[in-house]
Amino acid sequence: MITDAVIEFDGVGRTYPGPPPVHALQPTTLTVRKGEFVAVIGPSGSGKSTFLNITGLLDRPTAGTYRLDGMDVDTLGESERTALRGRRIGFVFQAFHLLSHRTAVENVMVPMAYAGVARRKRHRLALETLRHVGLGHRAQAMSNQLSGGERQRVAVARALVTRPSLLLCDEPTGNLDTTTAGSVLELLDGLHRDGQTVVVVTHNPDVAAHTQRRLLIQDGHVHETTQGALA
Repeated sequence: MITDAVIEFDGVGRTYPGPPPVHALQPTTLTVRKGEFVAVIGPSGSGKSTFLNITGLLDRPTAGTYRLDGMDVDTLGESERTALRGRRIGFVFQAFHLLSHRTAVENVMVPMAYAGVARRKRHRLALETLRHVGLGHRAQAMSNQLSGGERQRVAVARALVTRPSLLLCDEPTGNLDTTTAGSVLELLDGLHRDGQTVVVVTHNPDVAAHTQRRLLIQDGHVHETTQGALA
């Protein structure tokens, strides 16, 4: 069946065994379609990390069915899930997670090795992606010589270089000052305008304000909400 859904949760939940058991994510049904820009918001301990880990194929739900690009991922073995994650999901983290002893372009090349991209293509694709995020001129700089905003742009390029269906961001501006955070949000805005599906997990209302849709998690329950509900 052809669908434009990237994320489909059908009663997806996650309970950690006790005693007592912890219902980290209550059974949730939702769809995120291709090209949507979604914020997942909520206080600490609400279930945001569990939502992110299930969506990113880092953890399995204990209830329901999760389909990524129409594929029932819960039927896959671990090696198949790892391969699918490498092809379909790009991750951007608060702490960047760059290799400090490698250049910007070398950092961007890393995921292509795991995604099966031919070696001769990796450098060219990494350079193209760095240019796409406005950092082509810093391709040969060591990552520890880059500013925080530049490092996050490298991280975004690394997440995008395999052309994933989903860009999954965990507090992408959490380590940045206000001005630099604004430039990263503008970058995400631009990627969304280009048709990239972006899901941002955040507690920051300024980040959520940039998105077109917001999901509020409270005590493991996921609710569609408006910007005013975040204040």
